Amino acid sequence: MIIKKAELSAVAVNGKQYPDLSMKEIAIAGRSNVGKSSLINLLLNRKSLARVSGSPGKTRTINFYDVNDEFRIVDLPGYGYAKVSKSISGSWGDMIEGYLANRPNLIKAIQLVDVRHSPTAQDIQMYEWMRHYGLDGLVVATKADKVSKSELSRNIGMIRKVLGLSEGDIVIPVSALKRTGHEELLTVLDAILKEG
Repeated sequence: MIIKKAELSAVAVNGKQYPDLSMKEIAIAGRSNVGKSSLINLLLNRKSLARVSGSPGKTRTINFYDVNDEFRIVDLPGYGYAKVSKSISGSWGDMIEGYLANRPNLIKAIQLVDVRHSPTAQDIQMYEWMRHYGLDGLVVATKADKVSKSELSRNIGMIRKVLGLSEGDIVIPVSALKRTGHEELLTVLDAILKEG
């Protein structure tokens, strides 16, 4: 898949603000500071389309990006940042689950986890939501440049175990800094779009 065009098409806090249902959507979810914006910019071949925030937990909206006028990448709010109040983080949970539960053109969700650490309780909860809505099966292990090859292999095994992944589930290590892994991810997304 070659990304020729990508643009922000909607910023939403509720279903009334979502764009129309004309395109298939692939959502991206992950903890604050896991590298979601960097991954989106890498995937869409744009330096600063998704804003990389210096303060984790800043994205409080669902951001929709139209890609090649064919499908959308949907950036869900980051979760798990300790300095955000419980009422705000709870509303993000409602926002995320509301989107996952009620969006008929959503065909897949990508769970992002930091390859350096074991998935958190919130990562596990997020993945269980995805599984509940039939959107599981694809995990991206970010910051792959920060570990050695042997650590990478061991940590991917740990991620598989902690999230309860099946053999058929895919884990792709990606480094936005070194620009590695995104071609494999684009190939997988292309196949998902053709199936869905």
